[in-house]
Amino acid sequence: MAFDYKKEYKEFYLPPKNPGIIEIPEMNYVAVRGTGDPNEENGEYKKAIGLLYGISFTIKMSYKGSHSIEGYFSYVVPPLEGLWWQEGSRECIDYGHKDAFQWITMIRLPDFVKKGDFEWAVKEASAKKKMDFSKVEFFTYEEGICVQCMHMGSYDSEMETIQKMKKYTSDQGYEPDYSHRFHHEIYLSDPRRTAVEKLRTVIRNPVRKINDRR
Repeated sequence: MAFDYKKEYKEFYLPPKNPGIIEIPEMNYVAVRGTGDPNEENGEYKKAIGLLYGISFTIKMSYKGSHSIEGYFSYVVPPLEGLWWQEGSRECIDYGHKDAFQWITMIRLPDFVKKGDFEWAVKEASAKKKMDFSKVEFFTYEEGICVQCMHMGSYDSEMETIQKMKKYTSDQGYEPDYSHRFHHEIYLSDPRRTAVEKLRTVIRNPVRKINDRR
């Protein structure tokens, strides 16, 4: 049976609807950086998603070809994720101006995927698909201590959940810390096939202990 990150690491991908504090270890991703409205038809964001899956499935199916990845095991491609901010603010995102979004969209890479394996996948995908993979990068994110919970419903209603997370953060003696980290979302539902009210999105924001300011 293929290894499924969502099932094996439920604390990262299937949190409860109530906020909680969690420490996230360093992880590697295939990522694309960009700007603009993610809902724009044929826009930069939707093109970026195609690039991510192109690389992710090239790595997943590598065992069928000549490139051998040390430590490879069968796995389910992890869910799509995104880091979001706007110019001048990583904490206060204005959902009314999505054209001003800046983002890093990404998919987690298994730990056995090293930089060399990633570079092979880019060359392999570039040779087989009519796509420009020059914007794709091997991205390492050390997230650390965060507050997170499951958001149910529209992406546009996330602020209600975020406000609940902020209150919990304060009550637990923490404060937001966007000095070098970002608002983070993990998408567990396909919006093309899921009713809006049933969409599941993990929301994760960086925090620190109030007495741990550096």
